[in-house]
Amino acid sequence: MISKANRRSILLLIATFALLGGCSSPALTDYAERGPKLVPEQFFNGELSARGVVKDISGKVIRTFDADITASWDSAGVGTLDEVFRFDDGEVQTRVWTLTPSESADSYHADAGDVVEPGTMRWSGNAIHMNYVLQVAYGDGTLDVRMDDWMYLVTPDTLINQTTMSKWGVDVGEIVLVIQKN
Repeated sequence: MISKANRRSILLLIATFALLGGCSSPALTDYAERGPKLVPEQFFNGELSARGVVKDISGKVIRTFDADITASWDSAGVGTLDEVFRFDDGEVQTRVWTLTPSESADSYHADAGDVVEPGTMRWSGNAIHMNYVLQVAYGDGTLDVRMDDWMYLVTPDTLINQTTMSKWGVDVGEIVLVIQKN
């Protein structure tokens, strides 16, 4: 028979493992066998369009947007994603990503003008993961926000992108969008 103190210790141990398991994130390798296979140079090539929402910390949609993306690659394998976002409140934002090959065959260094901490774009199977810090307008100034960006190719012409935004390690919002090849 297990003593009351031992039962309490066992329950505490089980609860700790449950909490730690709930805090884990997916690994890119979890998608290695998933298809369709996502090859960035193929999907991000030519004209693309996007539609999406921005959510606040509670999950409430606070903005919607559409975007046009022109994607190309040069002879050195450097990719350019020229993005124009149009928000429902009339704001227009542009961002030009530069994807530079890294030493690894499955990654690019990813940088843009408003990215204050560039990231690495890595991919496996049907998924891409990027993590970077973006400078966003906030009040009369700017705020640096960590972006944890996951993209999933669901058909050869359709990609779903989910980005968790955080500040000081606390989630503050989310962006969800669908990108279509034109």
